[in-house]
Amino acid sequence: QVQLVESGGGSVQAGGSLRLSCAGSGYTYSSGCMGWFRQAPGKEREGVAAIYTGDGSTYYADSVKGRFTISQDNAKNTVYLQMNSLKPEDTAMYYCAARQAYPSCNYWQWYKYWGQGTQVTVSS
Repeated sequence: QVQLVESGGGSVQAGGSLRLSCAGSGYTYSSGCMGWFRQAPGKEREGVAAIYTGDGSTYYADSVKGRFTISQDNAKNTVYLQMNSLKPEDTAMYYCAARQAYPSCNYWQWYKYWGQGTQVTVSS
């Protein structure tokens, strides 16, 4: 049974930083895709960043390029999302997700396993 547990959300002023963590367990494959998604009230869920755990290839939504960085610690089965230069429009519930490696990790609709989410609130 795959389990994903997010942590690190909170409230921050615009321009600030937060780091989210996602600890995974129960995988049956040695490499795959790990992604971060977000959903703001009244909006659809969107893919923010993803990483292929096999070689560390990363993918980002245009809205966060240059501000967010996804990384992994394979020894800890943990994926991180470093968020810098936060904006009020980054306010959302952030979810960690996982799936097998194919297709490319930025095919956002293919994610299968989900965490419970962690809230990020950015005030102006």
